[in-house]
Amino acid sequence: MNNYVVATIKSWNIDAFHQRAKQWEGNWHLFTEKEQLTIENLRKINPRYIFFPHWSWLVPNSILTEFNCICFHMTDLPYGRGGSPLQNLIILGHNKTKLSALKMSPELDAGPIYLKESLSLEGSATDIFKRATETTFDMINTIIKSTPSPTPQQGKVVKFTRRKPAESELNSSMSLEEVFDTIRMLDAESYPKAFIELGNIRFELSDVYKSGNELKATVTIHEKSE
Repeated sequence: MNNYVVATIKSWNIDAFHQRAKQWEGNWHLFTEKEQLTIENLRKINPRYIFFPHWSWLVPNSILTEFNCICFHMTDLPYGRGGSPLQNLIILGHNKTKLSALKMSPELDAGPIYLKESLSLEGSATDIFKRATETTFDMINTIIKSTPSPTPQQGKVVKFTRRKPAESELNSSMSLEEVFDTIRMLDAESYPKAFIELGNIRFELSDVYKSGNELKATVTIHEKSE
């Protein structure tokens, strides 16, 4: 019987693992901590695939070389290699994208592609990530059943830059639509919320929606941390 590993840190992926993996053949293992992902642990499991739906740390080259590692990137690769794909896509005006399942390589987001599936960018970041999770686990199911061969990326390489928390600040040059997009694209667990600062006070915005010609949102107000 084949062994598999899913390595992820986000609650929506962890929930999906517990719902989906029990329906699949094979022995499934969940890693949610950086310390679990060691070559010693993986050699004991000897996984056929290691899937990375959302992982915040670089995977050592020794693991990439010895095991078949697959990650899921929220762009139509090679367009959009790099950090903060969801936010960069929305800033650039995209309302849909592709979710790319690719073989991980030492060069970030440059490995060959197993599958691509369409993904809507409507709603909050949480909505989009949960939608992506359903698609991701469908893709995992396809990969373990059909074992497709990955094919090299084709097309012009466009790289994205990881956003910094300071870029979440709303400013007076933004249109109402840009304010709406900035709030919604950051509205997910562990992401720096869109904010406005007045002196030592920070206003963080979430749960935004359109109401006629206005935006309405939840505002959390607190003193700035040093």
